[in-house]
Amino acid sequence: MNASRFNTALCAIAVMTMSVMAQAQNQVIYTGEIGKKVIGYNGPTPLNITITGGKISKIEVLDNEESPRYLDKATAKVFPQFIGKTVKQALNVKADGATGATYTSEALIQNIRLGLQQAQTSGKAAKKAAKKAKKAGKVAKKAQKKAAKRAQRAAKRAANK
Repeated sequence: MNASRFNTALCAIAVMTMSVMAQAQNQVIYTGEIGKKVIGYNGPTPLNITITGGKISKIEVLDNEESPRYLDKATAKVFPQFIGKTVKQALNVKADGATGATYTSEALIQNIRLGLQQAQTSGKAAKKAAKKAKKAGKVAKKAQKKAAKRAQRAAKRAANK
């Protein structure tokens, strides 16, 4: 492997590793698809769940048909129970819904759980990818050393002729 190919490989590995790390640092989970069968009082209640530094930093309600009055009541009661927690902690929360907005509260809680389960799964995949990238970097470094030794031997042989 020549130096140019090696440097290209190392750059690709570095970009992959940074990408995986950035994903792990700031991730937005969209529950519209995974929670499309979760119905509140008037229909689906899709969310965006933002995870920053491993903790839930924001939960946003997306376009839906819920009554704003009841939706506001439900979000005010449900969301604070999850904000600031790690995915693992939040998955263990026994969340309370808002009185008078039961269906909406339950839909929000179910969507949050689905999103967090997805985040947990993708977090494991990201860690696995980072581990593979690190291993690939070690393999590439080893290959560079071997290539350098071969080049030195070839130079010596050429000098001796």
